[in-house]
Amino acid sequence: MPDSRFLVGFAGGAAVVLALVGLTARFVTRTESTTTLDRYDTVLVDGQKALAPNIVAGRVESLYHPLPWVGTEVRVTCPTGLKAVEHARITCTGRRGDGTTVDIPVRVVEVSGARLTWAFGR
Repeated sequence: MPDSRFLVGFAGGAAVVLALVGLTARFVTRTESTTTLDRYDTVLVDGQKALAPNIVAGRVESLYHPLPWVGTEVRVTCPTGLKAVEHARITCTGRRGDGTTVDIPVRVVEVSGARLTWAFGR
């Protein structure tokens, strides 16, 4: 019969490994991003400064499926820029490999000077 100290040590080690994997997944699977509004990333939408649609789409795409076991791999497009106005919203489209699409809501969380913090729904 196995030594009970071995079993306790094994169970404790397994718990630590699972906790570390969980924390890593949590930090890697974020859905919020802060972007500087500079001349390279900014467009005008209805006369308002906005984050360019290709920047929003690229960031969402890279964060939507960061790990093989989290999210679905999609190609993202956004219809317009994300206005640098608190609570502004757009809906981007993600196209899966099988051709089906998923709506990805994107919203502004905070605007602070030349920095825009925004988040998307998974």
